[in-house]
Formats: sequence, C-alpha cells, structure tokens
Amino acid sequence: MFFSAKKLTGGYGGANIIEDCYFEVERGEIVSILGPNGAGKSTAMKAMLGILNNSTGDVFLEGKNINKMKPQDRIKSGISFVPQTNNIFTELTVRENLEMGAFLIEGDINDRLNEMFDLFPIIKEKSDQFAGELSGGQRQQVALARALMTDPKVLMLDEPTAGVSPVVMDEIFQHILNIKGKNIAVLMVEQNARQALDISDRGYILVTGRNAYEGSGEYLLNDNEIKRSFLGG
Repeated sequence: MFFSAKKLTGGYGGANIIEDCYFEVERGEIVSILGPNGAGKSTAMKAMLGILNNSTGDVFLEGKNINKMKPQDRIKSGISFVPQTNNIFTELTVRENLEMGAFLIEGDINDRLNEMFDLFPIIKEKSDQFAGELSGGQRQQVALARALMTDPKVLMLDEPTAGVSPVVMDEIFQHILNIKGKNIAVLMVEQNARQALDISDRGYILVTGRNAYEGSGEYLLNDNEIKRSFLGG
C-alpha cells in the first residue's frame, strides 16, 4: 500500500482519543475517514502527519516507516496537508499564497503556478486579489492549490467542505476528483459523509476512536445499518 497507518493510538495528554486505528490509500485513490463528532477523525490525521505528540503506531510511505520523521520531513517526503481552518494567508494575494506553498521548489516556479491556474481557473482570475477578500469556496481552492504547489504524493484534507454551501461543496468535491486524476493519493476527513462516499474509492468509519466499518464507497453508501446510523436514513 502506498500510504498507510497501523495501530495509531493517542490523544492530547488525557485519555486516548484514538485506539489501534488503521488506514490505507493508494496513489490515484480517494479515501475518506468518516464518523460522528468526537470520533477521532482529525486526531487520527494529526497522528499520521506527526503533529500529535502523544501518539504511538506506525506510518508508512512507499513501504518506508516514517514514524520517527518530524512533520516538516514528512512534508519533504511527499505529504501535503490542508487543515480545516487557518489554511491560507488572508493578508497575502492569491499568487503570494501559492508562492509560499512552493517553498520546496528550487528555481523557477512559473510552470507549477500555471498548472494550478489550469486546475483552479477562478484563482487565476483572482491571482492579484488579497485572499482574505475571497469567498469561502474560493479560499478553499487557494488552500488546495497551495498544498499542491509542492507536487505531493499524498494530499491530506481535514474537512475540506466545512462551512460552505451545497453548491460550493459540489465544486470542491469535483476539484478533489480532478486532483485524484493527477495520480495523487487523497485522504480526507469529512463530515458530509454521503457526499464524500459518493466520490470516494474507499472509506473508514470511526466510532469512539476505533475503526468500526470500512469498505468501498459504494458498499458503505448502501449498507442499511451504516445508512441508518451515519447517513441519515
């Protein structure tokens, strides 16, 4: 498996939030981590990224155990992360945000900028505008593009559609599908479970910090118990 985590256990100093969690994602695949509030979804993602200090378990990238790597070294190895909040520099222009995301690129970044402008046409149109002036959906596109400037192998997304309208949510999910088409492994935490599963190759459902269900997006969408418990009918 291209990117995986095994036996993730940890929390924030008190009782563990996650216990023996495991996840896998291949390149060119979208995998969702779902579950009710407080299930440990974002905690698990922080553990995989190495920013959860009180955690144990193993994380593998291309067969290599990266568990002892610092977060910045995991990013250098090909993992990029978009947090739910504070994921852009509002006081900078759109272009400057993308330039900040290119900190690992040596030399000219214009080709990479143009790739992002092709992938997200609206941010090309808004490239000289301050990011703080953009709509929520446009800001999220800037955050995605900034994360992609390093040409990552794995893209981790924490609640990419939080706080946006249903129409904008559909647009963001379409962008995530386009990113998948670049042969990137996409692992996302998402509260809009039904819509996330609709675009996901596979999914994991956490309950009280443990893996409770897993399977293809289609299977999880159509399982009667899962529909009743997590998908609203």
